[in-house]
Amino acid sequence: MSETETTQTQAEAAAPQKSEPIPATFRTILGEKVGMTQLFHPKYGELCGVTIVKAGPCSVLRVKAADGPDGYDAVQLCYGAIAAEDVAVPVAGQYKKAGVAPARVIKEYRVASVKGFSAGQTVSVAEIFKLGDYVDVQGVCKGKGFAGVMKRHNFRGLPASHGASDKERSPGSLASRRALGRVLPGQRMAGHLGNTMTTVHKLEVIKVDAQENLIYVNGPVPGPKGGLITITETVKARKVRREPTAVIRKTKMGTIIGKTPSKAAKK
Repeated sequence: MSETETTQTQAEAAAPQKSEPIPATFRTILGEKVGMTQLFHPKYGELCGVTIVKAGPCSVLRVKAADGPDGYDAVQLCYGAIAAEDVAVPVAGQYKKAGVAPARVIKEYRVASVKGFSAGQTVSVAEIFKLGDYVDVQGVCKGKGFAGVMKRHNFRGLPASHGASDKERSPGSLASRRALGRVLPGQRMAGHLGNTMTTVHKLEVIKVDAQENLIYVNGPVPGPKGGLITITETVKARKVRREPTAVIRKTKMGTIIGKTPSKAAKK
């Protein structure tokens, strides 16, 4: 064997093998919030305020099976680049075993079955989402520090009448019972606001950019720019936006006199 053939054989052995695509039932991806803009709906022409999320590509780091030592079915996804020296030694061994590059974030998601999953697979946004899909977006909302009851719980405040200059924004009576002599648990009071895991349900996918791994969703997304975001198929019954239908006009006797196209259909 010549020197050129030997070099070519070594390069082919070092190159990563193309993995099988993930199962179609798995519709979850990690990303980070980029910002907001406006887009016209490519199908109906509506002007939409959209949030741009850089989603994926995510690599499958580990697959946990119910019949294995873990005792349940789950898939671990990793996202984001990180230097190899910043990874702990035990975690670095997992990356090496899976054949994927070290990542900044590792998240685990339960699945009904691990059939079709294997370490090293890649999850891309263009493979699992398309125009018109409804998704649930989860992230940590912005922390706003200590807040009063008017900002935290939308209390209307007390009357700003004469002699109440320092009580307009107070919570009022805490309604503790005389027999108990204490404040009952769950009372809405002033305290820490924000910095909690928040989920926004049923946002429509307006656009998917496969080259830049960007997904545009119609509506706000929790968290600041650069915050970690999880996008999954919505848990609501309707998974995809329905086509607009015409409104049938009838007389009082029930006779059909015509059809009026819906607002989206006119556009």
